[in-house]
Amino acid sequence: MIKSMHKTLTGKLIVLSLGMFGFGFALVPLYDVFCDLTGINGKTATTAASTDAAVIDTSREIIIEFIARPNKDMPWIFKPEISRIKVHPGEVHRINYIATNPTQRFITGQAVPSVAPGQAALYFHKIECFCFSQQQLAGGKDMLMPLQFYVDPALPDKFSTITLSYTLYDVTANTVDIAGSPTKLGE
Repeated sequence: MIKSMHKTLTGKLIVLSLGMFGFGFALVPLYDVFCDLTGINGKTATTAASTDAAVIDTSREIIIEFIARPNKDMPWIFKPEISRIKVHPGEVHRINYIATNPTQRFITGQAVPSVAPGQAALYFHKIECFCFSQQQLAGGKDMLMPLQFYVDPALPDKFSTITLSYTLYDVTANTVDIAGSPTKLGE
């Protein structure tokens, strides 16, 4: 009788452990879905927005701050042309980020955006953004990387400042050249 109870308890504990292990793997995709739906974590859209329905609200001004930083493994110099701008919700603006590759090798970069406060990400719409694709830059060169955006007029009044931050990563090792073979560093 006691052996039967131990076997039952052991079986239940094993099933519970396997369930918790599986749930741990499911947390990352579930978190991504949750962030996409709520705008928490400052994730912005990965595709271009449309300005068809945007109406300019001239009664309000929102301060947009721009921050850029390369990841510790990315040797590029990366910064916005301007650090802040005042905009009216619904008004389309274009700014540039500047990237310089001080090395002697070809590098491919990928920018990952984040918006703070996180809830404001739902109202920050990028029409054109260098973050939509990888950026390639030869050694010793620099380039302008455009960002065209607007703030949705439906942005709640509690938000007066939105900070857009980009982190730039070196993805050269993961880049595929036109022929379809991986590009080696330094080529």
